[in-house]
Amino acid sequence: MTAGASRPSIPIMREFLSVDGRRLSYLDFGGPGTPLLALHGHYNEASAFAALAGALAPKWRVIALDQRGHGESDRAEGYGRDDYVADLVAFHDHLGLGPAVALGHSLGGVNAYQFAARHPERVRALIVEDIGAAVDADWEYTLRIPTHAASREELVAALGTLAPYVETSLRQREDGWGLSFDIADTVSSQKALNGDHWADWEALTCPTLLVHGTRSDELSASHAREMADRLPVARLVAIEAGHVVHHDALGPFADAVRAFLTERDGSERRPAGARSGL
Repeated sequence: MTAGASRPSIPIMREFLSVDGRRLSYLDFGGPGTPLLALHGHYNEASAFAALAGALAPKWRVIALDQRGHGESDRAEGYGRDDYVADLVAFHDHLGLGPAVALGHSLGGVNAYQFAARHPERVRALIVEDIGAAVDADWEYTLRIPTHAASREELVAALGTLAPYVETSLRQREDGWGLSFDIADTVSSQKALNGDHWADWEALTCPTLLVHGTRSDELSASHAREMADRLPVARLVAIEAGHVVHHDALGPFADAVRAFLTERDGSERRPAGARSGL
């Protein structure tokens, strides 16, 4: 199926799990395909992957988590690196999957590669979308994001160029319209995300696709190249897009993911000693 092809009508299921007394929500986009766990970035939630789920179906069945403090998942006391990884362990256990494919964007990308590095038996292939092995997020920008307006139209106007990227996170409240994430929580999460994560990146053992948006303000071309050079199992693909590649260039992004995973499946079926290309 090409990225623009229509998808059979499959009910999208919202499900929940409990982790240490907190509720985590996730969307199962359904279908007969192989599960692919998708992790969103800051300001987003699971529903941001709806278009990608359609593009990858029916071969891949996207199951996307509302990470702590996002979407329909509960807020949390902490947003540290270990906190997010522990949520992913619980999520994976809840789904009852064997080694899975994980895909993560930005915050979700770091969460995904740290999960894969620290629990290699749980991840058989990894897609990391536009985030580095060293992160320096501008958390002060978050403090300037409009958080409330009387109507959806007013909030969209106030958000400006950010609006298309956070569309799924808009919520109607009793007193108007707001966002599904808390600004203070997001700042805490961004501060905890910042830092040097090279040890986790270089510990990866599963085939890894690193997707770089050529117009990204988060991941530079030189840093992306260094990440690929320092990790033998990694492949780098550059796509004409900004930081949110799956939004700006859905077709090329889905094509790159599909090609990577198809080749991965093929390499697993090759006789021992055959070249894998990874």
